[in-house]
Order: sequence, then C-alpha cells, then structure tokens
Amino acid sequence: MMKLYSGDLSPYSARVRMQIYAKGITDIALERPADFGLPAFRQRNPIGRIPVLDIDGDLMPESEVIAEYLEEVYPQPSLLGADPRETAHIRTLARIGDVYIMNNMFMLSPQARASTRNQGVVDLLAGQVVRNLKALDRMIGADGFACCGRLTLADCALTPALFLVENVLPGVGVDNPIPTLPKVAAWWAAIQQQDAAARTLAELHRGLEERRELIRSGAFDKMMAAAKAAMEAADA
Repeated sequence: MMKLYSGDLSPYSARVRMQIYAKGITDIALERPADFGLPAFRQRNPIGRIPVLDIDGDLMPESEVIAEYLEEVYPQPSLLGADPRETAHIRTLARIGDVYIMNNMFMLSPQARASTRNQGVVDLLAGQVVRNLKALDRMIGADGFACCGRLTLADCALTPALFLVENVLPGVGVDNPIPTLPKVAAWWAAIQQQDAAARTLAELHRGLEERRELIRSGAFDKMMAAAKAAMEAADA
C-alpha cells in the first residue's frame, strides 16, 4: 500500500488529499511522519517538506508531481480535461492556486505570529495575493466549479489556497478580499458544499486549531527551536 506523508495544516498536502477523496482512492494510507522537520526525514527526503508519496520506499515529493502521478495511476474518475486545451486550463488555474496564491500565503503566514511584524513583507506578499485573486476572478468558472463544469485538479489546488487567504490574511491585518470578488466568492461558497472539499477543509481547520493551541501554550516555539537545533547539528 502506498502512503501519503501529510499533515492536516499543510495546504500542499491538502491539495493531494482532496484529490484522493474526490477520486475515491482507498489504498493510499495517510500518515504524518514522526520525524517530520528532523534530520532523519530530510535524509530520506532531501526537500524536507510534505506531502511525500511513499511508493514501496521510493519517495516522491512535490504536490503537483504527486497529483499528476495519481491521475496516471488512477485515471478514473478523471480530474483532468476532456481534451488537451481543457487540461491546460485546469493546470493554469491550479498553478494560480499553488504558486500565485498559496506560495505567497505560505511565506506570509509567519508574520501572523511574529513578535515584530515586518510591514514591508506583509504589504508585498498580501498585495501579490490580492492582485492574483483579482486575476482569478476573471478566469474562474461561474457554475460552482473552477472550470469544466465538474470537480478538477484546479478545485483541489484552489481550495486550500483560499482557506489560507480567509484564515491567515486577517491575522496580519489585511481584510479578506474574497467577498469583494463576485466569481471567486461564488465559487468559494459552492465548493465548500462538495464532499471532498468539505472533508479537506475540516482537516485544515482541525490543523489550524491545533497550531493555534501550540502557539498559545508556547509549545510551538519550543518545537521549532528543537528542530532547528537538530538540523544545525546534523549539518555541522
């Protein structure tokens, strides 16, 4: 059985989990690696991030690569297009979610817990997110799905991206822009009613509450410091 090394609050992991749920795949175990963030995990997976797909000990990193691999191994139901042009459109919207929104949010999120916020970083990254959401509003479907009138890999990538927008931007003093974008707001309301998205969002919210409790208790900072010290010792 394959394993997906994942974590509730990892948006890139969430993208793949939503794909797995949407396709009804039951022979991939979901597991958070006990050594995540430690030298042993990086030794096995040099990128050091999740998700990672474990195929009988052969580790495959990167959510987009994993998503494409799963489409080839489990072709039905397809979350790609009916023709090459549709597939290209799906991949474009997915990249907007992954690169233009999620990556900026991933870099912005530490500012929410910083003792002294770097307003320049916030303005730069939040500005990019808002700009790219405006572009998405011109490109996203108007029928409850990102495109093609059905659930695709675009929906899987955009769902965790907008979760971050909705839950992280206010934490750095930036208003959530989703309600100001009619097509994005309509899609966001509709996609949350889809079973695969609802399940994935429940996991993300669970992970967010766990993270917030760790931060409140001070345990998160201790965990991060211990992981940093272990990595520095391993690199010495």
